[in-house]
Amino acid sequence: MVAVSLRGVVKRFGDHQVVHGIDLEIAANEFVVLVGPSGCGKSTILRMIAGLEEISGGEIATDGRVVNELAPKDRDIAMVFQDYALYPHLTVQRNMSFGLEMQKLPKAEIRQRVEAAADILNIRNLLDRKPKALSGGQRQRVAMGRAIVRRPKVFLFDEPLSNLDAKLRTQMRTEIKKLHRALATTIIYVTHDQVEAMTLADRVVVLRDGHIEQIGTPDEIYNAPRSLFVAGFVGAPTMNFIPARLEDGDGGAALRLEDGTALALDGAQRDRYAAHLGRDVILGLRPEFFSVAEPARATLTPRVNVVEPMGSDTLFYFQIGAAELVARTPPLSGVHPGDPLPLHVDLRRLHLFDPATEEVL
Repeated sequence: MVAVSLRGVVKRFGDHQVVHGIDLEIAANEFVVLVGPSGCGKSTILRMIAGLEEISGGEIATDGRVVNELAPKDRDIAMVFQDYALYPHLTVQRNMSFGLEMQKLPKAEIRQRVEAAADILNIRNLLDRKPKALSGGQRQRVAMGRAIVRRPKVFLFDEPLSNLDAKLRTQMRTEIKKLHRALATTIIYVTHDQVEAMTLADRVVVLRDGHIEQIGTPDEIYNAPRSLFVAGFVGAPTMNFIPARLEDGDGGAALRLEDGTALALDGAQRDRYAAHLGRDVILGLRPEFFSVAEPARATLTPRVNVVEPMGSDTLFYFQIGAAELVARTPPLSGVHPGDPLPLHVDLRRLHLFDPATEEVL
């Protein structure tokens, strides 16, 4: 188990800088997920850690040792790619053992490592097959097994599940979590899928345009986003954003929405946002912050635009001013597009953002 450190890491392609001074400390045996939209620099960072991409500035260290000048084969890091990269003419066993054979390890040790990895991944019955006879999930297990047999200090995963169907991705997420517990090693995982990030990670690193936007546990990223970008990127459906004005009226502080609706704040919120009274803000509300209420107790009564029954819950889409919103409620039938829907809003969990800086207030 080793720690990985990135200190002021920069990457340029000619005059174009894609990674801007990344500082990141990853503890030994930690599972860290780099997540962000396409082009944010996450795969480039992973490839620099692996040594497959030269860095333009800064330092990368494993276990306190700077590895900037080390070749990939000398970094003791194993990488699992999106496209599996298996040898089609070799059996599963040979695919897993090939790297060890090149190291000229004893045959008995190679066999023991391959069989141990096959047992962890539940693919021992596939050792004599070739890749063309395997499903996508089985091929990904073989690619992971090839990495495991090396017994590296660090595992790197570059969007390994993106080629799998939804059901298989869910299954493989579970397998990767089990793998982390079994191997007790450091894992750095790249994905654009925020569900993968939230379900797998000890800590999530949200990237945007080559910068770190926020680092935190999945709970911190979801419940305490530091910016409009993080709040909108994490969550499905995404957080609702509503233009509002923070007012101080006779009844106390309130949020005035575009349609004239006033949402009163409680005492703790009035104290927190006292310095921002009179300002335009962006109100952030997760879909689950809404609940169906008795008409007399409703905070809002919008007309429903779209109803999406999901089985375990129901999504209602509606509009306030120019803002398109979605509410997630327990399963609810009998409400149709065009119907009024009385909703209570849990304002204890609201987020307010500065429209200019997009940072949380």
